[in-house]
Amino acid sequence: MTRLIPALLLIAAILFAASPLFVTNFDGFNPALFPVPQDNPPVQPAPYTFAIWGLLYTWLIVSSAFGLWKRAEDPAWQPARPWLLASLALGIFWLPMAERSVIGATVLIWAMLVLALVALFRTRRHDRWWFQAPVATYAGWLLAASSVSVGMILAGWGVMEATPAALVALALALVLGLTVQSKVLRAPGLGLALIWALIGVAVNNSNPLNMPVLGLALLGVLAFIVMLAFGRRQRRKGA
Repeated sequence: MTRLIPALLLIAAILFAASPLFVTNFDGFNPALFPVPQDNPPVQPAPYTFAIWGLLYTWLIVSSAFGLWKRAEDPAWQPARPWLLASLALGIFWLPMAERSVIGATVLIWAMLVLALVALFRTRRHDRWWFQAPVATYAGWLLAASSVSVGMILAGWGVMEATPAALVALALALVLGLTVQSKVLRAPGLGLALIWALIGVAVNNSNPLNMPVLGLALLGVLAFIVMLAFGRRQRRKGA
């Protein structure tokens, strides 16, 4: 029984990575799914940033395979595994949902985020690169994607214009991201994933220039750099 959850985690990671095979080349929400169609909304990062999914899929599979092979009964791995398993299991269905319902996909990705954050808080520095780092990076990207979904809904349902909606979404990502990162300074992967997303938003708003969104995104990058530098110093003191 001690190997059951590690085995299920590996299966979930593989199925999660395979989920793009079950959709028709998903490259963002279909603008037609919104009452107010969203064509290249300012809240969305530049397309190249989504290449991070290749890293995340691979890292989570490698981590899960190593965990099953070498750390199946390791007590340092056990507390986080069920939560990560639940997040990845939901993730298998995210792309099919995103093709059909923006609201459904948003609810699903927020649930994935909450579960991933619980998993992150339950990781330890033990086997940092094998387990903590992929979980942190995965959680960081989910946090960015969840905030973007909020901005898309605000603009897509006409609650506010696209730029104010993007600013609200960025503010949400910054507040949540910096708060979580301050609690897990030992796991810089979360902040690095958010920096990657914020740079993507800045690039997307550089041409045509959207100065409010560009400025807030770059301010967020600076805030996370400062936070991560502080965390590195704290880790060195604790070493």
